[in-house]
Amino acid sequence: MAKDKSKADSEEPEDDAEGAERDAPKKRFGKKFLLIAGAGALVLVLGLGTGVYFLFFSGSGDTHKTKMANGAPAPLVAPQVAFFDMPDIVVNIQTSDGTPAYLKLSVSLELDAADEKPGLQVLMPRIVDQFQSYLRELRVDDLRGSAGVMRLKEELLRRINVAAAPFSVRDVLLKEMIVQ
Repeated sequence: MAKDKSKADSEEPEDDAEGAERDAPKKRFGKKFLLIAGAGALVLVLGLGTGVYFLFFSGSGDTHKTKMANGAPAPLVAPQVAFFDMPDIVVNIQTSDGTPAYLKLSVSLELDAADEKPGLQVLMPRIVDQFQSYLRELRVDDLRGSAGVMRLKEELLRRINVAAAPFSVRDVLLKEMIVQ
């Protein structure tokens, strides 16, 4: 019997230790689960709240009217715009060390209306001459970076509006510009 009591005494602590070990992971899992579930619920509520805010409350009251950058309502019809593709221009440009360099330029002109295209076609030799004389005076350094490209576009627009005097060109759009 002494052996039985020692076995019983020795088994009880083992059972308690095993039970405590089994309960400990459940408690940790429960805390982790609650923490993860709470964080997930918080993210869900914040996401839904943000979505509702941007969907219903972020507009200035005019949900059906589109506004332009200056605050005026956008027109219901698209503006009258026409594009005229100029022939490609290839010119040699100056370099600082005297090595030959070439510029290939392909542009499209933005016009007010499509009926101006035949008039520009008639004036095309004058326009190409203005472009050629300006582009030949450029250096490679003049075309570097976005500032150089913007200066090029502004100067071409100014020159084309002088060359095509009765017609007005809104913008010069670069399709291709290669410096070699």
